[in-house]
Amino acid sequence: MYLWPKALEVPIMDPSKASKKPVGILLVKVVRAQNLRKKDLLGKSDPYVKLKMSDDKLPSKKTTVKRSNLNPEWDEEFKFVVTDPESQSLEVNVFDWEQVGKHEKMGMNMVPLKDLPPEETKFTTLNLLKTMDPNDVQNEKSRGQLTLEVTYKPFKEADVETEDTEGTNVIEKAPDGTPAGGGLLYVIVHEAKDLEGKHHTNPYAKIIFKGEEKKTRNRDPRWEDGFEFVCEEPPVNDKLHVEVLSKAPKKGLIYGKETLGYIDVNLADVISNKRINEKYHLIDSKNGQIQIELQWRTS
Repeated sequence: MYLWPKALEVPIMDPSKASKKPVGILLVKVVRAQNLRKKDLLGKSDPYVKLKMSDDKLPSKKTTVKRSNLNPEWDEEFKFVVTDPESQSLEVNVFDWEQVGKHEKMGMNMVPLKDLPPEETKFTTLNLLKTMDPNDVQNEKSRGQLTLEVTYKPFKEADVETEDTEGTNVIEKAPDGTPAGGGLLYVIVHEAKDLEGKHHTNPYAKIIFKGEEKKTRNRDPRWEDGFEFVCEEPPVNDKLHVEVLSKAPKKGLIYGKETLGYIDVNLADVISNKRINEKYHLIDSKNGQIQIELQWRTS
């Protein structure tokens, strides 16, 4: 009697989808823009810049809005984690801020990291384009220029495991009783900046995860409050919702609670990197930012 040999199929992960370890930091200063095109019917434009690393699931970072200015100066600095300097690029988009409706894109471009010599600061002036298609005839029209100061700082070999955008931290273990195979999602709401309430600015933060809601204890935008969420399994497909609200300072006022902005954070990167400490620009806010630290602790 002949028997077919038994076989075990082992799925092989696509290397491109595997989580990559940080290998360096990209320092970016958005210096200025020049000769931007007028977008508003009345007045000029209200430009701001959004920045993002290619292949990065984290939300874009954003400059402040410069009112009625076609030659704005920002001098604002940002940090980005680099995982593959040979393939990644810094993506930049300039938008015209609108009080109502969708913000209109004024132009875009990118900076390939492979063109940046390590540890050298490079000043670059980018022509703003309609699209990144080199054959698009719309790119022949002038849309202005954006000047950046960029520096790529690779980690030293000993630092690759511990370095991040805010410093070196050791992640604590989850407490006893944490479900096996799961873990503890630890959220630290550090602070918020540049909040603008329509009728009052008396802020507090509300955190929602899988229907569970928690709030900061006081109404000072420097909260430094920590919250724990016990998870039966790693929340790789879940989001954390953080909303900043303002409560009327006194009872009986005409205007009650109002929303100052919110963010939704994908947790997949937190699970793979164990810790993320980022400043996020609040959605539905002109210039508001919030700093959130997320840790994934396992036993």
